[in-house]
Amino acid sequence: MSTTELVPTEAGEARISYHRAAKPVAVLALGHGAGGGIEARDLVALAGKLPARGITVALVEQPWRVAGKRLGPAPRTLDLGWRPVAGRLAGQGLPLVVGGRSAGARVACRTGAATGAVGVVALAFPLHPPSSARHRGGGAHGRPEKSRADELLESGLPTLVVQSAADPFGGPAEFPGLPAGHELVAVPYGSHGFEVPKRAPVGQDEVLDLICAAVGDWVLALVGDR
Repeated sequence: MSTTELVPTEAGEARISYHRAAKPVAVLALGHGAGGGIEARDLVALAGKLPARGITVALVEQPWRVAGKRLGPAPRTLDLGWRPVAGRLAGQGLPLVVGGRSAGARVACRTGAATGAVGVVALAFPLHPPSSARHRGGGAHGRPEKSRADELLESGLPTLVVQSAADPFGGPAEFPGLPAGHELVAVPYGSHGFEVPKRAPVGQDEVLDLICAAVGDWVLALVGDR
């Protein structure tokens, strides 16, 4: 069973849903994307599996989501809604790893080093905007000229990227060379939301298990090295 906490920020109240480990060695704070919430399949899977490995998972709802709005605000406002939450979690006495999916991953990359975190987990990092056709399921390429790679490369912290091969916001092969301390795990099937097509030779549960294993192993290795 999870517990919740409201945290005041300059952008409104954010909400933390805690999924606690019995004997935690780290806290993993995960934010959601710009068009969805903490019910995303990858966030739910991580919150369900990682506490058994000693990682407390804190799923963070941005103030706009808590207020019932449908779409997220500008990046600066997202950062304002995240920093106090990360600061609150960093002050709880355990190593804090920050992260999220899509827009939440960008927020964690931009703010992680300033909030006391020891690492970043970037799920489905939106490397560039998709073309409108690709976003609707078509075959057009994205727009790599509008790359957001600098946010990822300049996170200032060890960073794990977990990326689907079919992500229209940038597949693993599109990422630039990563600096020391950064690692990329390619998920062989799945969309930007890690949804596996019915024709894939692996099932949805297998892909989510892969993601949970990769994130759990990386976080435990990171905090074990400290």
